[in-house]
Amino acid sequence: MKWGFMLVTLYMGPIGLLLYVMADKEPAPGEHEVFIKPLWKQGVGSTIHCVAGDATGIILAAVVTAALGLPMWVDLIVEYLAGFAFGLFIFQSLFMKNMMGGSYWENVRKSFAPEFISMNAMMAGMAPVMTLLMMGRDMRAMEPTEMLFWGVMSVGVIAGFALAYPVNVWMVSRRMKHGLMTQRASEPADQPASAPSSQNAGSSPASMAHPVHAGHGEPAGTDHADSDTKAAASSNSLSGHSEHAHPEGTEHGRGGQSHGTSHARAHGSAHSMKPQVTRPQLVTVSFFTTLMLAGGMTFPAIFVNMRLSARDVQGSIMPPGMKSFWDTPGEAMRDMAAVHPRLVQHEALADARGDRALVERVDKGVKVFELETGVVRWNVLPDVQVEGYAFNQQIPGPRIRITEGDRIRIKVVNRLPESTTVHWHGLILPNQMDGPANITQRPIPPGGSFTYEFTAEQAGTFFYHTHDHADRQQALGLYGALIIDPKPGSPAAIEQRADMEYVIQLQEWLQREGLTYPAMLMEGGLPNYFTINGKAFPSTDTVKMKVGQTIKLRFIGTNNNFVHPMHVHGGPFTVVARDGYDLKPAARFEADTVNVGPGQRYDVLWTARRPGKWLLHCHIPHHTTNNNVEHHGGGGLMMVLDVQG
Repeated sequence: MKWGFMLVTLYMGPIGLLLYVMADKEPAPGEHEVFIKPLWKQGVGSTIHCVAGDATGIILAAVVTAALGLPMWVDLIVEYLAGFAFGLFIFQSLFMKNMMGGSYWENVRKSFAPEFISMNAMMAGMAPVMTLLMMGRDMRAMEPTEMLFWGVMSVGVIAGFALAYPVNVWMVSRRMKHGLMTQRASEPADQPASAPSSQNAGSSPASMAHPVHAGHGEPAGTDHADSDTKAAASSNSLSGHSEHAHPEGTEHGRGGQSHGTSHARAHGSAHSMKPQVTRPQLVTVSFFTTLMLAGGMTFPAIFVNMRLSARDVQGSIMPPGMKSFWDTPGEAMRDMAAVHPRLVQHEALADARGDRALVERVDKGVKVFELETGVVRWNVLPDVQVEGYAFNQQIPGPRIRITEGDRIRIKVVNRLPESTTVHWHGLILPNQMDGPANITQRPIPPGGSFTYEFTAEQAGTFFYHTHDHADRQQALGLYGALIIDPKPGSPAAIEQRADMEYVIQLQEWLQREGLTYPAMLMEGGLPNYFTINGKAFPSTDTVKMKVGQTIKLRFIGTNNNFVHPMHVHGGPFTVVARDGYDLKPAARFEADTVNVGPGQRYDVLWTARRPGKWLLHCHIPHHTTNNNVEHHGGGGLMMVLDVQG
């Protein structure tokens, strides 16, 4: 029982310690027999022994099955078998053999029924709690290397204890199992072991003073005609064996360490009992706890996918409010999961900007660019950080600017914890350079690289982005602008001249409770931050202009989810290009709002007509807030065109 209380305190924390103090730790020397007399305390002792043995087997099995990548339904079966075997063959039949008498296999036989009933009840409580918590929002709970795993195991053990306690009380009352007892130092040989001291004479306590969870029947040939048995017969003890007090000053065992009494040692008798239970009662209780077990093992399958393993979900953390179902694949969970903060490779400065120009080198007439993916921590606001996927440690990735007709080569090195590719959105190029994973190329594995090479045959506003798990990776920032200037002297180069230009890349973010998730148009996945070029207003850029100047605004739908109606105050603009293609003069039109959907691009020319601070923003008001709050007049998809007179 010393080890039992230690293990249960380890598994159940303060609750285990509370049970020890309230049910077994004698308040003062010489009072242990009376203190442990109530049936509820005897039931606690019996359940403690059950939990100590069975939970040890269950937890060991959970660690092994997680390491082997076994699905949850197999995991539960293995845990049950391991817990039952550990409790029966080790904690009961082995540890209690000297106490109970008889051979090891006799003790196995006698302990089987009580262990079966108790284990069924305990696992009926543990199984649904463990499964639903492990496969809930934070599936790091399935990884033994995470503290959350051990926390869930502790909660599961507490639930198992609560459900096993009533059946253990019943079995103690029916003498199928032992409760707590008192261990005393050996008495002098000339003093009868059964003689009560004057202190406790006439008050033989309910000597549930027996080891917990033994479940032994009475061995054949056991003589119960001694004074100890007679005392038990006259007492109200439910265990049928009364522990007698010893003279004052006798050393007490600590905490009901029930390894036998001096009387048992003196007489060489075992603490065996004759169960007071009928066969119908035994069958009914066994059947009922088996139904409890079946319910506890199968109930979670209504809510979670029991076919998944720890290896399938890889410690995924789901967004608050997002629901997974019994048929949700593990791959979907991984795609929706938060970026684990431990994976961050670079923390950008709070004022770092994305969309910086990428400088090329020239190799035999070919313009060579280098991109490297990685996990970064990025400020969308001075006090709001997200964990994202980035090209060259910036969100958006660096701007690639080339000229129509250029031959370019882009080497992509992957430093993400998952595979990736790059797609060159809207470009005419060789199929093997297009980028869709497992369609035109093998995904670039973590630590791997791939080189894209093609000739730019078009001019206009384009962009590049991941095409491997794009709903996850692009939402986390893996995109960048690709601007192809028309050949010098071409009509397009002349007609669309502007005094300045600004590239606007849109994105939606989901950041909750310090974790960043890929924003998705589904329950629990909706974004709460919105950015232009990686920043939310008021951290977005302010473009300074003078009255009469014209700016070319290149809107790029690098976002994944919404159509953003982008509106400019201070007068209309002229739409001159769409999806990288110039509109003929007759097709151009005036507007003050253009709907930019995911993947779309619009080039517009806006002339500053009046001095002032003119807003450029999305016309969905929620998208101009930061986590539903306005800061300095707005948020999210807003920026200012500051026109001076």
